[in-house]
Amino acid sequence: MLETIYKGILIGLFVSIPLGPIGMLCIQRTLNRGQKYGIATGLGATASDLLYTIVSLFFLSFVLDIIEQHKFAIQISGSVILIIFGLFIFNSHPSAQPKPYETQQHSIFSDFITSFGLTLSNPLVLFVLIALFAKFEFISYKSTFIVIVIGIASILTGALLWWSVLTFLVSKFRQKLNINGLRTINKVTGSVIFIIGITGFVLSMIEKL
Repeated sequence: MLETIYKGILIGLFVSIPLGPIGMLCIQRTLNRGQKYGIATGLGATASDLLYTIVSLFFLSFVLDIIEQHKFAIQISGSVILIIFGLFIFNSHPSAQPKPYETQQHSIFSDFITSFGLTLSNPLVLFVLIALFAKFEFISYKSTFIVIVIGIASILTGALLWWSVLTFLVSKFRQKLNINGLRTINKVTGSVIFIIGITGFVLSMIEKL
């Protein structure tokens, strides 16, 4: 049981730590809005990962068949979503957002949902989870219900640990940022997400040809 918890925490960390579009978005929202909004963003991605974890345990062959049949459409759709979202962040104006010392008016739930949707739009993360499960010899479809629940909760714990540490460190710089600093963060974050989307789109088109 303790081994399952340990492995689950490691998987949660390994899935969350890479600073892809969600990591950049988490940093941007922490700096613009505050730590709890960054954590909500990270947990939205984690909820999507947990959904794919459940899928990989109970519906793996069915889902893999769907992904294989519609791989190109899925990759293109996910890339387009990232491109649009990247442009949205790039063009967002810090002046329309609260300054670091002002009361927050944003919705934690909406930050959670947008992050969840962005991560869910890339079902290829399923293959990452499968690889991690194989490497760590993690829970399988043969495991008992209790072990599965504990394993999933451990993944959530590992992810929450990472997002809490990341947003805590980032929030330390928040009070030092002015409007220009926030604008730079928005443009850098938007650019990175946009580039990731464009790269995914181009690679998918090349693979299709």
